Amino acid sequence: QVQLVESGGGLVQPGGSLRLSCAASRSIFNIYAVGWYRQAPGKQRDLVATISSASSTNYADSVKGRFTISRDNAKNTVYLQMNSLKPEDTAVYYCSAGPIVPGQFWGQGTQVTVSS
Repeated sequence: QVQLVESGGGLVQPGGSLRLSCAASRSIFNIYAVGWYRQAPGKQRDLVATISSASSTNYADSVKGRFTISRDNAKNTVYLQMNSLKPEDTAVYYCSAGPIVPGQFWGQGTQVTVSS
């Protein structure tokens, strides 16, 4: 079993930045795919970004050019750098990992609120 713990959420003004972290309880990110997802109130959970074990990345169109996913295998941590935040980015952000695609293990989520 693997535990994933997200951190770094909070309240930020529009145009601001946050960096989310997803820490794993053991070393998996060098062999697992990881994804960041988000869920706003009353909406479905949507994929934001993914990074494969080979460090290939993909982004939702809504965050391309603003968000960056990265991985530090030595720290068992995946990051989501979020810049130029907009009110519509407000959501609970979750990380997930899986051996081929994300989805096997999930974190508890971290709240991101973008508001003036």
